[in-house]
Amino acid sequence: MERRLLEGEKEDRREAVMAAWACKLWSLRALPPSFQPLLVFRQCCQHMLPPYSIGFHMNKGMSCNDAFPLLSLSPSIALPPFLCPPSLSLSLSEGDWWDARSLTTGGNGYIPSNYVAPVDSIQAEDWYFGKLGRKDAERQLLFTGNPRGTYLIRESETTKGAFSLSIRDWDDVKGDHVKHYKIRKLDSGGYYITTRAQFETLQQLVQHYSERAAGLCCRLVVPCHKGMPRLTDLSVKTKDVWEIPRESLQLIKRLGNGQFGEVWMGTWNGTTKVAVKTLKPGTMSPESFLEEAQIMKKLRHDKLVQLYAVVSEEPIYIVTEYMGKGSLLDFLKDGEGRGLKLPNLVDMAAQVAAGMAYIERMNYIHRDLRSANILVGDNLVCKIADFGLARLIEDNEYTARQGAKFPIKWTAPEAALFGKFTIKSDVWSFGILLTELVTKGRVPYPGMNNREVLEQVERGYRMPCPQDCPISLHELMVQCWKKDAEERPTFEYLQAFLEDYFTATEPQYQPGDNL
Repeated sequence: MERRLLEGEKEDRREAVMAAWACKLWSLRALPPSFQPLLVFRQCCQHMLPPYSIGFHMNKGMSCNDAFPLLSLSPSIALPPFLCPPSLSLSLSEGDWWDARSLTTGGNGYIPSNYVAPVDSIQAEDWYFGKLGRKDAERQLLFTGNPRGTYLIRESETTKGAFSLSIRDWDDVKGDHVKHYKIRKLDSGGYYITTRAQFETLQQLVQHYSERAAGLCCRLVVPCHKGMPRLTDLSVKTKDVWEIPRESLQLIKRLGNGQFGEVWMGTWNGTTKVAVKTLKPGTMSPESFLEEAQIMKKLRHDKLVQLYAVVSEEPIYIVTEYMGKGSLLDFLKDGEGRGLKLPNLVDMAAQVAAGMAYIERMNYIHRDLRSANILVGDNLVCKIADFGLARLIEDNEYTARQGAKFPIKWTAPEAALFGKFTIKSDVWSFGILLTELVTKGRVPYPGMNNREVLEQVERGYRMPCPQDCPISLHELMVQCWKKDAEERPTFEYLQAFLEDYFTATEPQYQPGDNL
């Protein structure tokens, strides 16, 4: 809970704050040019003002759509000002959202906290990616179109206070690949990769290696494209109260339909692009859905589709972040995924495993893990959707677990026969999803109906190795299909195995006609 400063404390801190705000200027990043004049301060003296942040608001008269196309800025809900310097106001922090004011016009509104960074700090640099893992760094650097010498700097995963420099390289033997260099910190506060060249700041280090390779694989050419920061809410108003009026949503383009509803691309408040899942009346109890949605809203991970808001009156609307490439199933069968080779497919599997490892850590269960419920975005980013919803479906053909609407071919036998859904039954489903990836969306157990699948699996039948699929990957699938659920691997293991697949398991991989 935030603590309000008592009147007696305000004067004691005024001089320190006034001295600090002038040297802690914050700048916008990833915003359109119309927002560049707007500067922001944030917790300038964190040791003195931990509960407070300084912000700016949207210009009066500025169109939300023009100024901030991915965000609707509501009129200011003024928070109590504190120690206001001449050209800005201090307001209580809203966590993911900051109360902000334009320094030029005085216009008010809220902004996402991850859209701003301190001027001259490493957070404001295009090349700084913060807490980005080694595999995610490689994924971004190896995206098509990045030249040799594309680079980024991230926090070291192994050494606290250190950084890693990741660079895209190329040679005749390895082709395109990424090299990583540890950036160490001097006791005096400087930085170095090799002790022969030491720098006071990371900016100086980057400048040095941009001019010459000096022992690196190549010189630094261009920062890796960072993309827009991720929003976790539609606005500050939906952060905690996320039931929204149906009228605030505009359904623009139908993306697909299924047994229980449709998926639309739409907008919220005419400004923020979203995906809207509309459920047919009677699909699930609104009360049960709201209860489950309370949990779903708290699940936050880069590999999970973010739930933004809901309309709980029937027909139920589920509002989530928009993923431009649609479902993984359609992407593999009819989209850009048809031409993907094994490294990309294994990487997509690793992303799904990473999201499921988070669900595993949170003691949650998906219950319906398959390619139709994985969404694809730019740069082959994969995110898990519809986690937890299967439990709420009230359709008789579905709840019987053997009806036509139930995904028998993806479901572990103990879940299909006895309704015993656990994270280990999700692991079984993940093994089936792996077959969908390597066969580019083929329906599992080809030539068999649901009843035959259930009978054969109970007798010990497991799908054979798909064409062109490495034996080692099929062996991983078979591990996921162990009859004893406790013998199946964890998602943490699956993530690690798939992320290191081409270095630890298949280092001699050569692309074939299909994979």
